[in-house]
Amino acid sequence: MLLLLFLILQLVSGFILDSDDYHRRVSLELNPGLNSSVPPGVSLLHIQARGANDTLHFLFCSLGAPTLLLVHTNSTSSSVKVDWPQFLSKNDSGSLQVEPRSSVQYSSALVFTRLWEYEDVNNTADPQNMPSSSFFPPYELQSFTWGDLNKTLNSTAHTAQLCGGDGTSSFSNGSLCLTISAFESVGRDHIWPRLLHNANSSQIHVWLKGVTARSNYSRFSLELQTVGSRELPSRVDVVRSIDDEYTPSIFQVSEWVSSPVNSTSPVLGYSQWKPVAYRTAAHILEGATPCRHSSPQPMAQLPPSGLVKAYFGDGYQTSGLNITFGIAGDPFYSVTNYLSWTVMVGLGSPPVDSFSPLVIVIMAVGLGTPLVLILLGGVCVCIRKRQAEPLAYEPIN
Repeated sequence: MLLLLFLILQLVSGFILDSDDYHRRVSLELNPGLNSSVPPGVSLLHIQARGANDTLHFLFCSLGAPTLLLVHTNSTSSSVKVDWPQFLSKNDSGSLQVEPRSSVQYSSALVFTRLWEYEDVNNTADPQNMPSSSFFPPYELQSFTWGDLNKTLNSTAHTAQLCGGDGTSSFSNGSLCLTISAFESVGRDHIWPRLLHNANSSQIHVWLKGVTARSNYSRFSLELQTVGSRELPSRVDVVRSIDDEYTPSIFQVSEWVSSPVNSTSPVLGYSQWKPVAYRTAAHILEGATPCRHSSPQPMAQLPPSGLVKAYFGDGYQTSGLNITFGIAGDPFYSVTNYLSWTVMVGLGSPPVDSFSPLVIVIMAVGLGTPLVLILLGGVCVCIRKRQAEPLAYEPIN
């Protein structure tokens, strides 16, 4: 038993020592460099995460379609510069820069472009094989009126919430919201799906609440577009696991990654999510519903984002995909009027789920206990056999 205890302690201590303990110093700034007011519904949040010898700049903006821009520099003194008149015009590339330009190592953007609604009369939850007549006109997120990030900014928790609608009767009592979170170190959110984050990542939690569906059989899909270098094409990898400890019943994670072609170089950036959404504000197993993604497709032009147009110039490419919520037989949106989904965006390779210390202990005990019992049983058999053997020669007669 002492040996078993020793092995358990070794496993747990090894897990703890191998965990990601890298830290960054995170700060939030709204509308950097602006000395006057901005038009209603326009906000630019700058999240700066400084490391020992580099800096991550996350920029979250509601000018046009909501966008999260990630810029990595090899400098601890890099900064964001905005030419506000040009930036607000949405016509000038270069009106937002990270300086010094020579310090920029990697840039990418994730844009939330459209919310699709379709009528699933046959309850198949398969929009890719439905006629165009099943689709309602999409909600163009670039046309939404968005709230003021300043009212929801939490510099202590490193979070901010953006909510908006299109002004139609469908959004009279509801809204589409995006909450961004930044992190100083490794950890997990307190609600499902509890994605693993580290100091190189940020998280966006998306939810649709109280919006009136245009059919009793309505389901939704969210269109995403990513912008990055042409030398770094994107793909979606599905990573499977045998552990569902942090997200019950979910044994895989999807990763939309940017990586060099025909190269052994590591992934430079990613968007990561688990294929699950929730139909209730309380993220419980009974309210979980699967979601699926389409294959990334190249787009002919940059997405309708003021931040993308301001930062990116030539030499960049755009690809897009849809996240479809629900499967055949699931309740329709109108049952709860709620839908939420979470995505992680970060630098480098996505964090990899591993067994927690508790699971390691349980596995060690579960595997070690039978071995100990077998060994003890073998010892007992040997002892009893020795005791049954005669100690000296005894004559037959």
